[in-house]
Amino acid sequence: MWVLNNVASSVGDPNQRLTSCFLRALISRASSVCPTTMSFNSSSTIHRRLMSVTELAGYVDLIPWHRFGFCASNSAIFKAIQGCPRVHILDFSITHCMQWPTLIDALAKRPEGPPSLRITVPSCRPLVPPLLNVSTEEVGLRLGNFAKFRDVPFEFNIIDVDTSSLLSHLTPSILNLRDDEVLVVNCQNWLRYLSDETMGSAHQDASLRDTFLDIIKGLNPCIIVVVDEDSDLSAPSLTSRITTCFNYLWIPFDALETFLPKDSYQRLEYESDIGHKIENIISFEGFQRIERLESGAKMCQRVKNVGFFSIPFSEETVREVKFLLDEHASGWGMKREEDMLVLTWKGHNSVFATAWVPNGLED
Repeated sequence: MWVLNNVASSVGDPNQRLTSCFLRALISRASSVCPTTMSFNSSSTIHRRLMSVTELAGYVDLIPWHRFGFCASNSAIFKAIQGCPRVHILDFSITHCMQWPTLIDALAKRPEGPPSLRITVPSCRPLVPPLLNVSTEEVGLRLGNFAKFRDVPFEFNIIDVDTSSLLSHLTPSILNLRDDEVLVVNCQNWLRYLSDETMGSAHQDASLRDTFLDIIKGLNPCIIVVVDEDSDLSAPSLTSRITTCFNYLWIPFDALETFLPKDSYQRLEYESDIGHKIENIISFEGFQRIERLESGAKMCQRVKNVGFFSIPFSEETVREVKFLLDEHASGWGMKREEDMLVLTWKGHNSVFATAWVPNGLED
């Protein structure tokens, strides 16, 4: 760690900046085991703060890490609800509904006219970046104003629930599911925050993640989209997590190097948020380790085991995603894998997108 401290720098090249994040995470872990561990220089660390809506939009647009999932998901959802006059989206996301203005805009241009759109979100959210300085209610009001401007009938609902009781609130009555609406379930960088450890006999040894998917299947959605980062960071072995994490999270550091100066505050803030993730992966164990990401292949198998069938992304979706990536650095690309559309950086998998229907509804 002393050697790393001499080469790590939060304003150096991508490897030095990534090393700096790992060093802070290792120091944090060592300090919890041995409180007398000497502190290292971490004065350049940027503390997480609450962003304005405008700043959040810039944060999301910085690299296609989030926008790739928005684009692929919205295109799949748009196709799935063609001809449907009333649509209800159950939204589980960490990006404060930033996905929906684009979909609302597309629905406003639908040849048969826009549907009546209802979006329901849980009041609970993992305490991870990006953090917003306005309430969920305010987000709903802003979406409503935008939908009104685009002449899309709109309703926004919040399920008042905490994380521990979320599953018990996913019922047709509490969600106010309506027979004349089609249901869409959207999971963006969210399932990783549900425990992947088994819960015991009450749920027949199912994990919270599996139980959530099983409950969602019982709601009979017309489509469920699952988007997340394509890496397996849930291993119980610390050594394995360190290796996998380092071999994966170099991607955003390298991508940001291509167009932002080393001292850019926007870059430092984005990298600091990645450092927050690294610290949780490395420094914590048990229930404190909430970053439990699994690879796209593992997630696909999990969703299949519950009884969902994969929907292939259309050529139109592929074109839309390619058009999006053209707005970013040339290192970004896309490829198809068995059940996934995958965002790549210099050929390395970074984010996967998948779309599913319940057993028997794949036609």
